[in-house]
Amino acid sequence: NGVEFLELPVAYDGLSVVVHPDNTFVDCLTVEELKRIWEPGSRVRRWSDVRPTFPEVEIRLYGPGTDSGTFDYFTEAIVGTEDASRPDYTASEDDNVLVQGVEGDRYALGYFGYAYYAENANRLKLVAVDAGDGCVAPSPETIANGLYRPLSRPLFIYVNRASLRRPEVRTFVRFYLQHAPELVPSAGYIPLPDEQYAEALRGLEAATGAGD
Repeated sequence: NGVEFLELPVAYDGLSVVVHPDNTFVDCLTVEELKRIWEPGSRVRRWSDVRPTFPEVEIRLYGPGTDSGTFDYFTEAIVGTEDASRPDYTASEDDNVLVQGVEGDRYALGYFGYAYYAENANRLKLVAVDAGDGCVAPSPETIANGLYRPLSRPLFIYVNRASLRRPEVRTFVRFYLQHAPELVPSAGYIPLPDEQYAEALRGLEAATGAGD
């Protein structure tokens, strides 16, 4: 539609794969194992279908609903196609419902945003993910430095360059970037390094002609 936009990085996001806190047999899953569990037409019904050494008990799955951006992100990163997922899992747009579901189900496996794990770490067990270079668990550090693959990503805002001619828009976006280090954690995400916000601010000023 002829809209020219300015891309500005604002935070890092990560997803957590979690199981019941009493689960003693799962510490790490590979990306391929997660794909076999979650892909459309999956034949995984028991934990032993994932690995023969796992118990022969039903695996019960919990995850975001299909309208969730977390669902889009997970399916693209793990299954390889956005929105491609087996349908037979307990879905909810409310991550607190998912936390309660996994906490109350000894053989559960679920996923949701890292912030919800961090808020409920005493109620869940975190599962590390192996993307080919060994098992890595999500943390603010591994999400920010990209070691937690493929379930970490940068987040952006996109500003219509024409709108930046309006002083209130410039002021808002400038405030957004200047205060992101303290505001981002309250939204459940992980701040960028200070130099990246400084670079984004320079890009903003260049786009606005270093205006008001």
